[in-house]
Amino acid sequence: MTAFFERPGPRWFNIPAHRPFADDLARGLYEALSPFGPEALSDALVLTPTRRGARAVADAFVRAAEGRAVLPPQMRPLGDLEAGEPPFEPGDLALDLPAAIDPLRRRFELTRLVAENWSLLPGRELTASSALELADALGGFLDSLQIEEVEAGEKLAGLVEADLAEHWRVSRDFLETALVEWPKRLSALGVVDVSERRVRLLRRLAEVWTAKPPQGVLVAAGSTGTAPATADLLAVIAAAPRGSVVVPGLDDSLAETAWKHVDEQHPQGALRRLLGRSGIDRENVEVWPASLAHRAQGRWRRRVVNEALRPPRATADWLRAIDQLRAEAEAEGIDPVAEGLRGLSLASARSEEEAATVAALLLREALETPDKTAALVTPDQVLARRVVAKLGRWGIAPDSSAGESLAGCRCGVLAGLVAKALVDALAPVNLLALLKHPYVRLGLEPDDLGRRRELLERHALRGARPWTWATLRARLADKGQAALPLVDRLEALLGAPPEEGAVADLARAVTATMEALAADADGRTGDLWSGHGGEAMSRLLAGLIHETGGLPEVSARGFADLLSRLMEGETVRSGGATHPRLRILGAIEARLVRADRLVVAGLEEGVWPRGAPLDPFLSRPMRQTLGLPPPERRVGLAAHDFAQAACAPEVILLHSERREGQPAVKSRWLWRLETLARGAGVDIPDQAEALAWARRLDPPDDYQPVGRPAPCPPVEARPRELFVTRVETLTRDPYAVWARDILNLRLLDRPDEPVEARARGTAIHAAFERFALAHPAELPPGAAAIFEGLYVEELEKAGMPREALARESALAREAAAWVAELEARRRADGRAIHVEKTGKLPIRVDGHEVVLGAKADRIEADPQGYGHILDYKTGRAPSQKVVDAGFSPQLTLTAAILAHGGFGEIGRLTPGELVYLEVTGRRPAGREEVRASVDESAHAAEQALDGARRLLARYFQRDQPYVSRTAPQFVKTYASDYDHLARVFEWSTSGEEGEA
Repeated sequence: MTAFFERPGPRWFNIPAHRPFADDLARGLYEALSPFGPEALSDALVLTPTRRGARAVADAFVRAAEGRAVLPPQMRPLGDLEAGEPPFEPGDLALDLPAAIDPLRRRFELTRLVAENWSLLPGRELTASSALELADALGGFLDSLQIEEVEAGEKLAGLVEADLAEHWRVSRDFLETALVEWPKRLSALGVVDVSERRVRLLRRLAEVWTAKPPQGVLVAAGSTGTAPATADLLAVIAAAPRGSVVVPGLDDSLAETAWKHVDEQHPQGALRRLLGRSGIDRENVEVWPASLAHRAQGRWRRRVVNEALRPPRATADWLRAIDQLRAEAEAEGIDPVAEGLRGLSLASARSEEEAATVAALLLREALETPDKTAALVTPDQVLARRVVAKLGRWGIAPDSSAGESLAGCRCGVLAGLVAKALVDALAPVNLLALLKHPYVRLGLEPDDLGRRRELLERHALRGARPWTWATLRARLADKGQAALPLVDRLEALLGAPPEEGAVADLARAVTATMEALAADADGRTGDLWSGHGGEAMSRLLAGLIHETGGLPEVSARGFADLLSRLMEGETVRSGGATHPRLRILGAIEARLVRADRLVVAGLEEGVWPRGAPLDPFLSRPMRQTLGLPPPERRVGLAAHDFAQAACAPEVILLHSERREGQPAVKSRWLWRLETLARGAGVDIPDQAEALAWARRLDPPDDYQPVGRPAPCPPVEARPRELFVTRVETLTRDPYAVWARDILNLRLLDRPDEPVEARARGTAIHAAFERFALAHPAELPPGAAAIFEGLYVEELEKAGMPREALARESALAREAAAWVAELEARRRADGRAIHVEKTGKLPIRVDGHEVVLGAKADRIEADPQGYGHILDYKTGRAPSQKVVDAGFSPQLTLTAAILAHGGFGEIGRLTPGELVYLEVTGRRPAGREEVRASVDESAHAAEQALDGARRLLARYFQRDQPYVSRTAPQFVKTYASDYDHLARVFEWSTSGEEGEA
């Protein structure tokens, strides 16, 4: 064997952070063992932290062989020990070890434990979701105890009560109970925790290899030995006859004074703790032979990054450290900081969406160079999935470790929709999403289902939401009868959801409903449970059905929340075709995997590094007393992973200035790197070009905003009949008249359209009409109560949401009292009340006959021969200034039609008061807004009629266009259904808002 395996142990090696770990490891072993024949390499054993790391090392051996056939070493993951895989020999090591409990079942068992001991946590409401949340926290606590091999029982009991607040004493009592009951439950099930089994396997393996050291080549690579059992096993491996440990990125250049200050949050914290536990001085860790020849390459990058991340106490010496670096590089004639930053650049995106686009473009650009590889390194799985989606625009599927959330898989989406449907079956948006899901068949052929679904959507689910199945059927009675069988089927499946029940029962209901929805005409469910997503969803539902017996009962809404939480926590890795030169890696995986270009993203505080997790059971002093690691240890591990990635030859550091719409803070490591560079008078290169690409990728080139539209239809196509409300529209926005009255375009309501304002308007008109028709002369006793009942009834009919009816009922009571007083006062002279009457008046306009129409809310004919016209408003009435300017001619034109006998059954009356009735139910509950008195209204009516003739005459000229928004003062206050079609926002913000 070669010299570095024959030298006395223990053998500790280091692959510097700037070197590709997997490639150097493979090349070193290949060069050392290949001269002894293929068996020498294949007989070696390499232990890596993860399975993905093992695959990366295997690929590196293929590259190291440079095209020659090679049998790589056996490779096993230390972090995922599987029975039956050498060298763990289940017959020896795991003979008397119970199997590990399934992770999903463990969550449910811990949730049951929480529920059964809820009395120990007084003052907290128990729901299935809160029980699951506490169970996850309890599971993390148990994992910490098992990984750190802490016996917490006596220590918990010995915590000084005087040092604890009451809620911490409650938590301690609960944990003491859990530490007794959980082992009993595991024993009854015949299983052990995954962490405990792994620790026991590692301990047994260390004992076996200590008593009988393996004689072959044994290498543990890439591990930082965070767990004590792993650290002790690494020490045994290093002392084996031909064993060695290869650590990633040990900083051998950090000054000894700074090394002494390395703490849990420092990138070197884990390695310092590992070496200290193993009794190895840093000076005794050698550079891996394959890395030794390239040690000088990239060393300034490593030095700069390590200086930037030195312990906080040592940052006071930064300027001196920069001077020392420059003194070391003086012989080379370079600036070491500038040299260290060569190949490193920074991109500052405006948002997460832009960051994903930049990352995708940088990865895509790398593919333009033959054989060049690229990788995205980030702990942010949401960002990773966004980048995968962005790469899809070029048909590129990278090898991604982020996978997909189960909630985003097709089967998971369907499960979530069904769970929501059990809460509110008639919610239009959810129901449409359910019907349009690709797995849903409902026993119909796809074309038949699509036709019926379209009818259901068009005639029943758009507009105000239906509150009952009967309402849904009533809407289909006219034009949508073909959709009625679909409604029957949906009601049979969703019409009687369980209001509350056991978690298992609700899971069965969701499962059965999913299968019924997905069944085709022959009862087959197709691809519902197939694929990685379907299999994961079926396992989750099976666990909910069989493993949740001890959970408290939940409402349908509580179950939907519980299911959503569980699905969000499950990751599905679909596999499939991947691009061989692109990877998306988690931070830990990037220790071993290196690419020609690394995009290091998610560099915001709270993302990388993540904030210290909140422990609901233990305070920081309690964790310290128990011997558990502080939360900052995770920060140190994350810092080490960042330093490894930042030392790659070509690396782009990517961060987002805003996250979720809020300003984001740069990662502390990025701040430190920038501060060090500024102190040295060096700028970190930016990625302005990539940012410019991202910002120009989707927006159109040479943007030219559209001008204000002004269609000019033929005269013969222009309307010959207009209601007074359309005349008002013609005054304000002629384009809307063109769109509706000439093109006959009608607004399509949205599903579950908000209808509160519209419902009030509809209801007040209907209530006034019904009240007047039922009581045309004298007011009945209890008039206010009668009107209130009518108003509330009409609100329900108009689609007022149920949750808003309580508030509206209170407003209706106030409004009804005001209306009763109004009616008594206005009827005192015995005037006749006419409601909801339609009148029409033909007029001549430049040789064309045009019919003006009006539908009057209320006309009061008094004994003196005056006709008082009232219009109901539930919002603000047009101001006197607007009416006088002619922008709201509704009342004055209605008065003109009345004066000329246009309301046939009422007869010709002299216009009286023109009044807007504002009915709100607030304070004041209503107001009479008189816009023309008895002495003014006749003149105002004739003026309005003359104005209408002049207006219409303009629009019978062939060159008169229907311009959008002719009254610019109403651009911000007047909304039209056709603003989107006229692209009002575009032209009104490009300097074309002036008078047309």
